Amino acid sequence: MPLKILVTVKRVEDPESKIKVKPDGTGIVTDGVNYKMNPFDEIGVEEALRLKEKHGGEVVVASIGGDKSITEIRSALAMGADRGVLLKHEGALDPLLVSALFQKLTEQEKPDLVLLGKQSIDDDQNQTGQILAERLAWAQATFASKKESLESEAEQKKQPGLVLSADGKKMQVVREVDGGVETLEVSLPAVVTVDLRLNKPRFASLPGIMKAKKKEVKEIATASLGVELQPKVVVKKLFEPPKRAGGAKVADVPELWKKLHEEAKVV
Repeated sequence: MPLKILVTVKRVEDPESKIKVKPDGTGIVTDGVNYKMNPFDEIGVEEALRLKEKHGGEVVVASIGGDKSITEIRSALAMGADRGVLLKHEGALDPLLVSALFQKLTEQEKPDLVLLGKQSIDDDQNQTGQILAERLAWAQATFASKKESLESEAEQKKQPGLVLSADGKKMQVVREVDGGVETLEVSLPAVVTVDLRLNKPRFASLPGIMKAKKKEVKEIATASLGVELQPKVVVKKLFEPPKRAGGAKVADVPELWKKLHEEAKVV
């Protein structure tokens, strides 16, 4: 059964970039910082493409941000997504606001499945997917992973980790929990957040990159969606963690005990 899948992607700082906090603590220094698609979202795009390749359908990629966020949408289109939607927004965001905006978009697009990365690597809040599912009153599964397979490695690279039922009305999700994994079955439509071990995202091919330039990216002003755009969570100040002191050599165990007890105060 063909699936219409909505995947969210976020523009985040490249983890390889050195992040510095502004002297006044109002944010980070963006000069010289590279940006990329949130790695968890990239896994979501890959999973949507695998589901489409197996069952047919359409993959729509959505992001919230300014004009530069189109870069991440184009990256997903180059991987193979069909079209993109940019919710134009220049202000601050928090999970409540992001989920409210994606709720409006989901109600417009009416997908069978919404895929999100379990968290973004810039603030690591891990809330948007859960709040979105609650707003929509849809089934949800978080931390989607992939069970061990007896298939060859080459075959595993093609198969989606999310398993659609024969009638196309339910989806089986293997998710990571403390001490192992568990298997859930959710009714569609549903919201699923994806974890690292679900798949390995493909590289965009040169033909894919060329095709992406011609694919549709619809822009929607967030002010037109009827959502209160003032975030509820406000970052008052950022500061860098204290620098770690250098290590020290000790002569014997009694000296080590003394340092741990009197200086580090951990024993």
